[in-house]
Amino acid sequence: MSLISQIFGSNVYNDTVMRERLPKATYKALKKTIDEGLPLDFEIAEVVASSMKDWAIEKGATHYTHWFQPMTGITAEKHDSFINPTDDGKVILEFSGKELIKGEADGSSFPSGGLRATFEARGYTAWDCTSPAFIKNNTLYIPTAFCSYTGETLDKKTPLLRSMECLSKNAVRLLKLFGNENVTRVTPTVGPEQEYFLIDKKMYDKRKDLIFTGRTLFGSKAPKGQEMDDHYYGSIKPRVSAFMKDLDHELWKLGISAKTEHNEVAPAQHELAPIFTTANIATDHNQLVMELLKTVALRHGLVCLLHEKPFAGVNGSGKHNNWSLTTNDGQNLFDPGKTPHENAQFLIFLCAVIKAVDEYADLLRLSASNPGNDHRLGANEAPPAIISIFLGDDLTKILDQIVSGEDIETNGIEKLKVGVKTLPALRKDTTDRNRTSPFAFTGNKFEFRMVGSSASIASPNFFLNTIVAHVLEEFADRLEKAKDFSKEVNNIIKDVVKENGRVIFNGNGYSDEWVKEAEKRGLPNIKSYVEAIACLLKEKNMAVMEKHNVFSRVEMHSRYEISLEKYIKTINIEAMTMLEMAKRQLLPACIKFETEIAKSINEIKNCGIEADLSANTELLNETASFVSQFKKEISLLENSLSKAQHSFEDTFEQAMFYRNDVFARMEALRKVADELERIVDSNIWPIPTYADILFNI
Repeated sequence: MSLISQIFGSNVYNDTVMRERLPKATYKALKKTIDEGLPLDFEIAEVVASSMKDWAIEKGATHYTHWFQPMTGITAEKHDSFINPTDDGKVILEFSGKELIKGEADGSSFPSGGLRATFEARGYTAWDCTSPAFIKNNTLYIPTAFCSYTGETLDKKTPLLRSMECLSKNAVRLLKLFGNENVTRVTPTVGPEQEYFLIDKKMYDKRKDLIFTGRTLFGSKAPKGQEMDDHYYGSIKPRVSAFMKDLDHELWKLGISAKTEHNEVAPAQHELAPIFTTANIATDHNQLVMELLKTVALRHGLVCLLHEKPFAGVNGSGKHNNWSLTTNDGQNLFDPGKTPHENAQFLIFLCAVIKAVDEYADLLRLSASNPGNDHRLGANEAPPAIISIFLGDDLTKILDQIVSGEDIETNGIEKLKVGVKTLPALRKDTTDRNRTSPFAFTGNKFEFRMVGSSASIASPNFFLNTIVAHVLEEFADRLEKAKDFSKEVNNIIKDVVKENGRVIFNGNGYSDEWVKEAEKRGLPNIKSYVEAIACLLKEKNMAVMEKHNVFSRVEMHSRYEISLEKYIKTINIEAMTMLEMAKRQLLPACIKFETEIAKSINEIKNCGIEADLSANTELLNETASFVSQFKKEISLLENSLSKAQHSFEDTFEQAMFYRNDVFARMEALRKVADELERIVDSNIWPIPTYADILFNI
């Protein structure tokens, strides 16, 4: 492998390339657009397009694409070549500023949630110059936003960019009240930790459930799972190590700072973590990470599974969304700081997050929800479905003492009077980490641990950015009107702790006691994706997204419909796949096993030998009983699925029926199948078992 410094970013049209290739005036103008969020001048775009084309062609590119993130949750692209025919029958290579800035895609088949009719096919892509273009597979990829002909957003990038703007605006306003005159922009930074499974492709190809749904719909536990804790941080196997080496090489070429990789808790499970970058670029990078995990795995005869719960009985996969706020002059607003002035500012931003998370917990819960995550959240492997914030003992104590008016004690050494000018310096790591908390303060950032492994991180971040921006605006309004600034800062902190402190919880989120305690506190316990979807139509949620121009009410309604359709289609595909496997693979195999036992009993009897056949008979009776029950459960699932498909006009009611009835029937069918797997001859059982899949690399 070449030196990492030579590889890193070699396929990215980054700041270094722009500085080298663009005229100085063009470079400065583009940087000003990127750094300050200003409109892009068309003449500048023409120069940039020419430079970008020349660079891409030198790198072997023949095509370009406007790369966007529709509501499917994955990325989309349409490739156009650089060629333009000439009169003499030849071609020249061209790429204009117009082609760079704007593209047109047939958007009729993308989810729109009723925003447009099928025949209204036109969709537009617009260059996002804040995220660098890059080359992959001989194509120049241009990150873009995607909207409809009438201007409604059809993607995940547009609301993310909007949320970053409103967050910056309100954070800067508040910072200036604290005397930070040099701050002109505040940017959310994100570092998403990505968990995934690697399995052998030969095993994958024999499992229709993995192929069609990404998870195993049948499968009993292997004799050994994760109970020995020997896979976590264990020695990486040579085949996996080769994959990781290849993956790093591909990621580094695209400027993705893959930093940490290790074995996770479950067998065949692993994790990759990058270095922090801006939320927009982090989102783009994470989409590329998920794509490259899959493509690179195939080179090594492996398949990467990104489903949140591909295997029952072992830990599922999440994506920890580490989120912080950084100013253009280098301040991390969640760094407690060393001076009283910094501490007051820190506590105000901390309280903004506390208030936002408490008042809009349902939006955050939704942002981390998808059909796969329903299998993971609430289990003793992931945060519970109840949103709470972990602050640690020191921070919680300081907030409580500000409310009570007591002297603040830190580390049992110094006592300080409550007041902005006498707040204590805080240690960066004020306590141990709490892995059971869905939203934990971890020194200088918040770790949102509920996000699913297959999900785009755009949704968690645009909801989080918006609700925090809303609270920052409220705080700025109060402080601008205050006669005594310091006193009002204290009042804000007191009000937040009194009114929103219920969301702070430093204990064991897995315990039954916490569920009861959360209910007493009035914290929502939204147990499923379908229930979470309903929050999109709550007035307060629509109002906050509309106020900050992240979503219109029409766009919120479209997300509601898209989410319900996604759930319905996902469970429908899973149920159809389950029935296909049950009727055409598992049931015939079980009957074959049943027949062989019966034949063996008859053959022994026909030998005329006095033999004890009780074990054979018991096995036959047990198998026959399970087979009969299995066939019954197949019929029950078929009936339930038919009702789900044809008996509902209201999509929410239909989704709830899939959740409560179809899914329950699927679980019942699986339970019987898994019992049969334990007794049917392994040479007859038609699909690889968990033992085959999880311990075969």
